[in-house]
Amino acid sequence: MRNDRRRFLFTGMSMGAAPWLAITPFAIAGEETSDKQRTNESTDEGISAPEDLMREHGVLNRVLLIYEEGLRRLRANEGVPPEVFHKPATLIRKFVEDYHERNEENFIFPEFEKQKQHSELVRTLRQQHEAGRKLTDVVLRDATSDRFVKPDSRKEIIRSCDAFIRMYRPHEAREDTILFPALYKLISAKQIRDLGDQFEEKEHQLLGSEGFEKAVDEVAAIEKQLGIYDLSKFTPKL
Repeated sequence: MRNDRRRFLFTGMSMGAAPWLAITPFAIAGEETSDKQRTNESTDEGISAPEDLMREHGVLNRVLLIYEEGLRRLRANEGVPPEVFHKPATLIRKFVEDYHERNEENFIFPEFEKQKQHSELVRTLRQQHEAGRKLTDVVLRDATSDRFVKPDSRKEIIRSCDAFIRMYRPHEAREDTILFPALYKLISAKQIRDLGDQFEEKEHQLLGSEGFEKAVDEVAAIEKQLGIYDLSKFTPKL
């Protein structure tokens, strides 16, 4: 269960050690932990179901940046292979649409619909999920080696990615700033915890034991391929 995995790791204080060392989850005596181990041990610590959804939005945002870079190169007539669009679209289909959004549709939206709270917002969010899947269908269809060489297919990819980006930036912002915070007032703390267990069960069924971590790794690999992984490159020169 998610709550069982979310126990903080505590280490005993040595004589004279600073107090904060006693509660540092990575200060494990006698052994070095790799970045991967630290990630696996810490990412689910104390994270609620709404926070889980918010961090998954971080994966989506990084995919939107990949789309934007691919579009920039297409418009500049730079060499860009079809997988620059097909790989992120595949990740969107598997991680965002088939997992993340299904959790929202099956567990989050119904709570608001039952209590008639934020009804118009939830209705719009559902409609946008359906629209997003249709746009992803286009990208997956046209970002293949046989179709990508055709000018019409490239135009369809540009149109679909532009529409996807324009819709999902405000979409996820409304969920993060309005819907998810409101959930804490709508249902009990126990229900929030139960949602976390249900999310984890779905994650294991669809994505394996490290679904989020794998998605982050996949995004990072595409970013490195495009040369946009280094965060410092986004800092403006003033």
